Amino acid sequence: MNIAVVGLGYVGLSNAVLLAQHNHVIAVDVAADRVDAVNARRCPIVDADLEDYLQTRDLDLSATLDLDQACAGADFVLVATPTNYDPTTNYFDTSSVEAVIAQVTRINPQAIIIIKSTIPVGFTQAMRDRFGTDNIIFSPEFLREGKALHDNLHPSRIVVGEKSMLGQVISQLLRQGAIRQDIETVLTDPAEAEAIKLFANTYLAMRVAFFNELDSYALHRGLETRQIIDGISLDPRIGNHYNNPSFGYGGYCLPKDTKQLLANYSDVPQNMITAIVDANRTRKDFLADQIIAMQPRAVGIYRLVMKASSDNFRQSAIQGIMKRIKAKGIEVVIYEPTLGAADFFGSQVLADLDEFKSRCSVIIANRKSPNLADVEEKIFTRDIYGVD
Repeated sequence: MNIAVVGLGYVGLSNAVLLAQHNHVIAVDVAADRVDAVNARRCPIVDADLEDYLQTRDLDLSATLDLDQACAGADFVLVATPTNYDPTTNYFDTSSVEAVIAQVTRINPQAIIIIKSTIPVGFTQAMRDRFGTDNIIFSPEFLREGKALHDNLHPSRIVVGEKSMLGQVISQLLRQGAIRQDIETVLTDPAEAEAIKLFANTYLAMRVAFFNELDSYALHRGLETRQIIDGISLDPRIGNHYNNPSFGYGGYCLPKDTKQLLANYSDVPQNMITAIVDANRTRKDFLADQIIAMQPRAVGIYRLVMKASSDNFRQSAIQGIMKRIKAKGIEVVIYEPTLGAADFFGSQVLADLDEFKSRCSVIIANRKSPNLADVEEKIFTRDIYGVD
């Protein structure tokens, strides 16, 4: 198959590599440095498996800045462009996806367009109606930052928003390059596939928020959080996973997907979805107040990234804590070696870890690190288990 993949972020690049094991793949991005990196078999994002596969596997993969060139002869065009949440419209900004669909339907109307970007419920059908074609399919991704290729090689399930034979063809295409073979496949109608993505991520956000609010209660009451979590997690209905307290749910997906789902509930009675969105703000307020009450001279932010295995700090929860502290006039300095800038939203970024440690009276870290073992008395974290 000839496949074009539009967008070289976590979703696009991991799918491009997955598919290029057995298909001819041309990847497209607007960033020349990402295109050059892929063509040189360098990984432009932090992901160990992606780095390994690009360097060591025989992939039929190239990258270009030219969307027309990539799509002209493609059987399938996979769209993985950003859909950020716009708080002024209470809606995903789907303009980049719409622009790709418009261009593909113009230059190659026979191509099957597979949307991998997260979209609102009803978007696929709206695009089918607008462009007069049923060749637009949504297939959601369930990837973790820093483990994107791993999760495509070992998927928990494959969901395709198309119940016809075409849906089966697409699911087989995604299954073809996977290592895991006993993969559950779910073929649905378009809107149901869109809902699966939003409800799955909102459930994960709910679980994060639950254990964070448990931790807030324990911190306020002087209880030992770990003892409580250990005790309840032994119940098999709850499980001993995804239960490590944090500064809040963050990253690219959970904050925006929960808000989009809430917007989709505009005319549907609900309480829980609002609570999940509000809980994240409440958690950051509570923890920021705890730090401010320490009356620190200077607060250090150890890493902006959400996860230790990632270089992405979009919407990371620690930024919300940082902004609340800065609003009280407290000096904030940052240690983030992946940033490559001297400041971040008006706060100095230090490249020297020892200088960072000496400058700060309190260091906040979403997750513990051996790099901070010598200043343990300065650390403020809610990390219990040392895992993401």
